[in-house]
Amino acid sequence: MDEIDTLQAEIMRTLAHPRRLGIIHCLASGPVEVGRIARDLGISQPNASQHLAVMRAAGVVEADRTGRVVRYRLADPEIVAACGLMRGVLARRLERLAGLTDAARRFSGPNDPATGTPTDRPSLSNPDRPVALATATPR
Repeated sequence: MDEIDTLQAEIMRTLAHPRRLGIIHCLASGPVEVGRIARDLGISQPNASQHLAVMRAAGVVEADRTGRVVRYRLADPEIVAACGLMRGVLARRLERLAGLTDAARRFSGPNDPATGTPTDRPSLSNPDRPVALATATPR
């Protein structure tokens, strides 16, 4: 296994939490204090600090202290681009799945209101319903 693969897996494990992805989005426009991150995400300040500590240990964020104020920033702004690419992949996947779901609904036709099962499609599991076979007509 390549060292880069190992590092990438570590970073991806670190980012594999919705709150941490939210923190990435909060930091996309520049350094932010912990309190503001907590308010923006609707979480407690200690919870935001815990997530930031994990992200800092993995090298995803860095802290800048000015007196008592600590501002966090992304260690590399390309993290936002990487997350954006993955969001695009997932958005396209959801669109495909939605299209498949719509196609399945169109294929299944209307459902029996009492049972929720399709009413106009033959079933191989129901021997009482005939199954129509498609045949080619000779020319």
